[in-house]
Amino acid sequence: MTRPPLFRRPLLGAALLLPLPALAQSLTATPRQTQGPFYPVAFPTDTDADLVRVRGAAAEALGTVTHLRGRVTDTAGGVVPGALVEIWQCDAQGIYRHPRAPGTARFDGNFQGYGSITTDTAGRYGFRTLRPAAYPGRTPHIHVQVTRPGGRVLVTQMYVAGEPLNARDGLLNSIRDPQARDAVIIPFLPADGIEPRALLAQFDIVLAA
Repeated sequence: MTRPPLFRRPLLGAALLLPLPALAQSLTATPRQTQGPFYPVAFPTDTDADLVRVRGAAAEALGTVTHLRGRVTDTAGGVVPGALVEIWQCDAQGIYRHPRAPGTARFDGNFQGYGSITTDTAGRYGFRTLRPAAYPGRTPHIHVQVTRPGGRVLVTQMYVAGEPLNARDGLLNSIRDPQARDAVIIPFLPADGIEPRALLAQFDIVLAA
């Protein structure tokens, strides 16, 4: 193990000349968004963090596999372990697994549509899911709900950077603060090192006090 470098104790007079450390800046809280009409009314049998493969199914879901990862912190940067992170989204055809969703009879049965995981001791979470698809009236997005220990809930949505439909999406553009809006628009990058032809999206979630 590499040992840390040794430092000499500074002279008192020299210490008085050192600049004071800058105060840490607060992180921008992830903006709240609507839960939408398609949060599950009944959960699928398989609700783990791999939405692309349903337990017992012979094939994986259609679409581009995406590894969605991140950390849950507070605005001071402190990690939030033990938070329940849930995601839900439409399949690669733009169809939700929900009784009130248009075309739900054609939903890809090899896609869970919903998954959940609890953050680890470092506040980290991870899902294997699909790059979200557009459907009439909405740009591609993934719904995210975080329930911290104690029961406080944040519901938000995350979006794909570079999507032309972002400019016309009413819910995305209802976030008036540009910094907060940018925080939910996430690059989906090639991730062949994780899985061939897959993408990686890093979405760090910041909970307000």
